[in-house]
Amino acid sequence: MQITTQMADELERYLKLSTLELKLTAQNMANVDTPGYRTMGFDFETEMKRSVGELEAQRRAEEEGTEMPAEPGIAVGQVDHLLERPDGNNVSMDREGLNMAQAQLQFRAGVELLKHEYSTVMDAIHVDQK
Repeated sequence: MQITTQMADELERYLKLSTLELKLTAQNMANVDTPGYRTMGFDFETEMKRSVGELEAQRRAEEEGTEMPAEPGIAVGQVDHLLERPDGNNVSMDREGLNMAQAQLQFRAGVELLKHEYSTVMDAIHVDQK
């Protein structure tokens, strides 16, 4: 039996997006000296809203017994409007360092919220057993 909550499902999506953001930032940093490399990224807020909307649609489909369409991928692309060096590379280590710090904080916050959510579920289970 799988025990899950709406909040846990949403936090799972949040952590997946945070992980992708960390991977993309690391990829960008690794390519700082690659001629012609373009900074890659995605709009976290937009993707999170889309992901939560998909979860809600999935829940409705399960309740109604209908089939849910396949989940579309995350819209990762080149980041526009960044300063470009003469070699065509537009990675800024300052920008990527800030992105890395923010993504790490987001991930840690998501983990703490998920731990709290599971703790709440476990407390409810233990109360019911008494």
